Order: sequence, then C-alpha cells, then structure tokens
Amino acid sequence: MVFDWPLLQQFYDGLDAKQQQIRNILNRPLTLTEKILYTHLSDDIPVKDYVRGADYVTFAPDRAAMQDATAQMALLQFMNAGMEQTAVPATVHCDHLIPAQVNAKTDLEKAKESNREVYDFLQSVSDKYGIGFWKPGAGIIHQVVLENYAFPGGMMVGTDSHTPNAGGLGMVAIGVGGADAVDVMAAIPWELRMPKIIGVKLTGRLNGWASPKDVILKLAGILTVKGGTNAIIEYFGDGAASISATGKATICNMGAEVGATCSLFPYDGKMARFLAATGRNELVRLADANRMHLQADPELTSDPENYYDRVIEIDLDTLEPYINGPFTPDAAHPLSAFAKAVKDGDYPQKLEVGLIGSCTNSSYEDMTRAASIARQALEKGVKTKAGFIVTPGSEQVRYTAERDGLLQTFAAIGGVTMANACGPCIGQWKRQTDDPTRRNSIITSFNRNFAKRNDGNPNTCAFVASPDIVTALTIAGDLTFNPATDFLVNEQGEKVRLDPPQGMELPPSGFAVDDRGYIAPSKEGAAVAVRIDPHSERLQELQPFDPWDGKDLKDLRLLIKVSGKCTTDHISMAGPWLRYRGCLERISENMLMGAVNVFNGKTDHVLDNSKPEARNIYGRVSEVAAGYKRQGIGSIVVAEENYGEGSSREHAAMEPRFLNVKAILAKSFARIHETNLKKQGMLALTFADKADYDRIREDDAIDILGLETFVPGKALTIALHHTDGTHEEFQALHTCNRLQIEWFKAGSALNRLK
Repeated sequence: MVFDWPLLQQFYDGLDAKQQQIRNILNRPLTLTEKILYTHLSDDIPVKDYVRGADYVTFAPDRAAMQDATAQMALLQFMNAGMEQTAVPATVHCDHLIPAQVNAKTDLEKAKESNREVYDFLQSVSDKYGIGFWKPGAGIIHQVVLENYAFPGGMMVGTDSHTPNAGGLGMVAIGVGGADAVDVMAAIPWELRMPKIIGVKLTGRLNGWASPKDVILKLAGILTVKGGTNAIIEYFGDGAASISATGKATICNMGAEVGATCSLFPYDGKMARFLAATGRNELVRLADANRMHLQADPELTSDPENYYDRVIEIDLDTLEPYINGPFTPDAAHPLSAFAKAVKDGDYPQKLEVGLIGSCTNSSYEDMTRAASIARQALEKGVKTKAGFIVTPGSEQVRYTAERDGLLQTFAAIGGVTMANACGPCIGQWKRQTDDPTRRNSIITSFNRNFAKRNDGNPNTCAFVASPDIVTALTIAGDLTFNPATDFLVNEQGEKVRLDPPQGMELPPSGFAVDDRGYIAPSKEGAAVAVRIDPHSERLQELQPFDPWDGKDLKDLRLLIKVSGKCTTDHISMAGPWLRYRGCLERISENMLMGAVNVFNGKTDHVLDNSKPEARNIYGRVSEVAAGYKRQGIGSIVVAEENYGEGSSREHAAMEPRFLNVKAILAKSFARIHETNLKKQGMLALTFADKADYDRIREDDAIDILGLETFVPGKALTIALHHTDGTHEEFQALHTCNRLQIEWFKAGSALNRLK
C-alpha cells in the first residue's frame, strides 16, 4: 500500500525545477542535506546562502508523526489551533503505553484495557482532524514510518527524538516537541536554526561480527552525547552504499544519542530494494528518475573537507563490534577491550538479561542475524545462561519472522517475545527480579542506557550493542565473553565457538501480515465529538499560560541546582508516569524527581526557601515548586552541560512552566529541549562564564534583569541576593530570535498563534 500518493507525485514532479532554482542562486556544489532543506524552505523564505549554525530559517515539512505518549499533549494543543484538518499528512502510533511483563498477547490485552480512555481519545481526535491512526500492537512509530511513509528527499517532523530513523531512506526526519508538530500540522512555517553538517565517510564493507549498529556506537564515542548538537550527520562513500536500508535506519536512529538534529544517507539501490519489498514500487520509479537530486553532488565525495563542517572517516573493513555504557550511550568500548573495561569499572560480570529489538534494531535483517546465532547454540548444545527478551518493531516484521521460524528459534533458547512496542526501552519493562535494587548488568540493542531507564533500578548497569552481540552474550551469560575469540562449553563439556552471524536483508518470500493495524480517519471528521472527562487523571484540556507582565523577573527562588547529567528522563520520568502524559497537572508531580541536588547529593530533595526564617525545610521538587506557585513566587532551575539530553518529550518543558518556573539557567542545552522551553514561553539561558555556576547558593533569591530591553544577541543579567546580605551579578546568554522573544512575551508559541 502506498500512502499519500498525491503528495509523493507532486513532490517528485516539482523536484527538478526546485533544485535548478536552488543551484542557480547558490551557484556551488550542494550536500544532500542542503538539497533537502532548501527544497523545503517555507514559501515566504527566499533562497540564499544561509549561515550554518547561525541563521534561523523556516521550513515546510511534508508530514508529521506522533507516538501515543507525546501525541496526547500535541493534539491537546492542536485542538486549540482552530483547524478543521491537519494541513499535512499526519499519523498517531500507539507504541509507548504497552508494558513488557508476560508476553505479547497478555501485555497487549492488558494495555488495551488499562489505556482505553487514552486510545479512544487519540482515535477520536485522529478521526476528527484527518489523522491516520495505528492501533496498539501495530508497531513502533519509527519502524512503521520506515515501512510506510518515509521517502527519499522528503522532510518530516515527529514527536519523538528517534524520528531520524527515517534517514535510512534518505529523509530529513527531525524529532521535535508537540508544539513544533502543531506548527507543521497547522501550516505555520516551522523554524529551525540552519544546521551545521557533519560528513561521515564510510569506506570498505562490514564483515564478521561487525554490524551497522557498530558504526553509530563508534561514532558516539567520537562525538560524545553533545558533539552533534545543531548539526545534521550526512553519510557518504562506497561503504554507505553497502549497508541495507534498515541498517542505515539503525545508524540514523541513534544519531539522537550524539545530539544531532538528524542523520541521513543518499538514495541508492539498497533503499530501492526496501521500498519495493514494502510495496512501494511506484515510489522507486519516482526516486530513480530523480536520483541526482537525492545524493550529494560528486564534488563533495572527492573533496569533502571543503563542503562539510567536519569530516569523520570510518573504515568498515576494520570496524569491530562495540559495546557502549553503562549509564551513557557515548561510553564506547571496542569488543576486544570490553572485558578489561568491565573489570576496570567493577561492573557485575554476570549478565542477567539480554534484550533485542526496539525502534533501533528490529528489522527482518536484525532478526535473522540474531536467530542465526541462537540456532548455533541449539545445534552445538549450548544452554543460554541469561534471560532473553525479543521486541519486534512492527506487526509486519513480527508476522513475517514468525512465518519464517525466527521467533520459534528464539523461544527454543528461552526467549520471550513481547508486544510490538517500545516496552523495555522506555521503562515499560515490568522486570521480574528477586531484588529490584540489586546491582546487576543487562545488555540491549536499544539506543539509550541512562540510569533507571529500562527497569527503574539505578543500580542496573545497562550496555548497548548490536542484536548479534546481545544474543551471543546472553547465551554466554557473561559480559566479558568475546564471541570472536572465546569458546563456550556445551552441555557435553565440549568447547565450541560461535560463528559470525548470517542474515538476510529482506525476507526471501516477501513480507507478510494479516492486519497491519492501520485505521484511516473518518471522512466525516466535522461530526466527530472529542470528549474529555473533566474528572480524568489521564486527560486534561490545556489552559493557556499567562503572558509576560512586561517586567524583569525578581525575587525568584532557586528550585534546584542540578549536579551532573540531567536528561529528560531525569526531568520527567517515563515508566509508570507515561499514563499521565495527557494530564499536565498530574504528570507535573514527577518534575525533576530524578535530578541530583548538588547541595546534598540527593534526588527529589530540595530546600523550601519560601520562608527564609524557617531554615532546613526540604521537600520534593514538584511540591516545593507548587508551594512557590501558590504564594505567587517564581523559581529558577540551574543545571550543567547538555541539559535536556534524550527524548523529545515536551512535558520536561511544560511541567516547570506549569509550576511557575521562570527560567532554566544551564551551562548548555540539548537542541530539542531548548526549543521546547522557548515554545512554552520559558527562558532558556546559558552562563556567559560557566564558572558562575559555582556562585549560586542554595538559599539565594535571584533576579533576571534586562528583559524590558530583551532583544536577540543581547545578554541578560543574573543578580544573586545571598542571605548574608551580599550581592553578585553575572551575564547570561540566550539564543532567542525576534519570533522566539514574541513567544516569551505572549506566554507561549501557541498563545502567539491564537
């Protein structure tokens, strides 16, 4: 089935003329990133050589996609936009709210019942506004988008940070917050700072135990979790053409872990094969006819340093498998050095559970490679030592894998297949363990491994690797096992070695599925009523935030000064809190509960400074903030580097806004989160001198001065009033342009729209 055929035909029919216009004006060779971005400039924006990393530009993406946890808030906002239908094709995917506890069938039925209110809401809103609805069990948003919607040269936004997965089919696909998705769905030019472009040249060909996942695991070690911020990663070279479309998607998916705006590959035969295998032969015809516009110009391949802002080269011939972690996805260890890293880090050597699948690694190719290793264990008489969990990415992949015997092979070594959903990757894993706080090790083929993310246990050391390495280590039950060099002992006491995995890029008998899980929107959307129970704990109509009162912000209280890494998981946890994603008041109770207070080393334990005469009164972060709000007192959060790293969840910005936090002052921000804060009318400020972080005391009263002359490029002043009667001032920077300052003044971007 080909979705959105009129859109695709119109896009490709006009592509040559647009590219010629861009080429005539810019008059230089173009990267693939530039070809796609300039093709999608909004109508009111002229074609000119915009400065990468500096100029804000508005775009007109082709489509939007939302997963169920973020779709609730996005659609609650869209309902206030006054539209009868979305201006671009959009979809909702029910993948986040399904637990992983027993097995696929049991967990899916439980999810349908427990989340009925939310699913009914999402489907009714989808019916009303012409949005495609993918029901629970249909699959993970990114895998479903890759199989049905992604197209070479296109541009989309998605309310999930791993939206760049679609770069595996040559699409600029960017993770955003719900307010950004509302802009796109409401035909409002969508704003983005023109990204820098990192070129990654791939040479050679993967072999042995190396897989596409190892490309991005190695790159994460090079770039770190913030090295790709405000940049698009563009892959090129002969090695890129040797990787399957789904392998490319894996690499693009995890670009989110280095902070990249998105990642993408040029159109090639591997993409054409995947498009044809997923029923999109008509799209292949159009893409083939426009091939030159779906690749970087040849000059860039021969002289990349002159066209990319940074060039990194990875030789696939010599690339070895990587295992990254724990607690951060950029702690990269080559397999040959990992046993030493385990011993040096004193990580539990015994591996308790291995988990494969997720939006990052659940393709048919991934499944066949992992199954080839599992089959060897059966044939060689090796008993699996650790628990094994399999999460298919879509019903199409699951159905085909079952038809071809792959799931049965996993079951034979003790594997349990969970629902086609995010499950363990996002904290929906209802892990069965004798001690939920015990220090232990797990390994996954997921993308993130922050503390507590998978199972809620801060003492779980989670490592990330390819499905191949995960399967091999699960069989061994030992983190230090190297399948490329080490032997296992089978049940007969014989030494055996696992051979490198063998996989099939696409199913020889083609993909198959009984019910892909898609529900088209009603043709009578205007007659559909969206009902929200006023007493619901899970859904709540949004009330506009108050506009700025025109004055400097004075006498703010320090809510928390965060120590170390503070991701969106720390700011607004997932897991059991996912059920409240449609109720801002209720979910705000989890605000910053995972952040570490620098003054006491504790989480969710901050000074209540509303009554200076009452010393040493501490409370939960959300409770203290709510108390300040009731008294009409604003507060401020102070943080370190890359604040808001991780998921696109805008709840991490909306919760502090709801609880009257006026500003976040950090050493640096993750891209998506900084935008989310601005969209909600909050100040996202950075230290002009990062050493000023140390000057802020626990019981300070704080002013933010200079707002009455708030303009782009002009620093604001932070004034600290210490309880000993002394005062200090320092400068804070911002990246707001004129439009973003208008969002602040109006109280939010949506307020300004209305």
